[in-house]
Amino acid sequence: MEQKTMSIEVREKAGKGVARKLRVQGLVPGVVYGKGMEPVAVTVNAKELKGAMSGEGGHNNLINLQGGGSLDGVTVIVADVKKTALKGEFVSVDLHKINLAEKVRVHVPVAIVGRAAGVKDGGMLDVVLHSLDLECLPAMIPEHVEVDVTTLTIGHSIHVGDLALAAGIRVLDDPKASIVSIHGRAKEPVAAEE
Repeated sequence: MEQKTMSIEVREKAGKGVARKLRVQGLVPGVVYGKGMEPVAVTVNAKELKGAMSGEGGHNNLINLQGGGSLDGVTVIVADVKKTALKGEFVSVDLHKINLAEKVRVHVPVAIVGRAAGVKDGGMLDVVLHSLDLECLPAMIPEHVEVDVTTLTIGHSIHVGDLALAAGIRVLDDPKASIVSIHGRAKEPVAAEE
């Protein structure tokens, strides 16, 4: 996964009024926290944050911080981001400092690949899990987990335990949980008798 960069500034003042003023200036209030460090209040440019979270990796993109004194050069991932309901503008962001040599837990989307044989036979594809929880080294975080449904027939499912992931990546979800299923043909309506 490619590493993105983002400039930050350490901020001294906190509170709702300060946060509102920052957002008017196109800045997002945030906090950087992690193992062995005190949380640090920061500000991030909203456009840079959007760029750092762009691409399929989204929240899981590795972000190299620039500026911010002792935070310069630190690698983080977005732990949480809050947005406004209507416009989707950033309200705040939590950045989790990570150690590239230690495993992390991440939420990764599922990508369905191919056209199922069961769908060609009139069945319906039902995607049950749209994302999976994984544990791996930060450099190994996949952008998505591909699930090939080409050979899937009516009445069958692909379960979490059926996935073949790269060595070093562990799925935390229940191995018996269904990711995708093919349900039988929809019943044709019976014509009303005359």
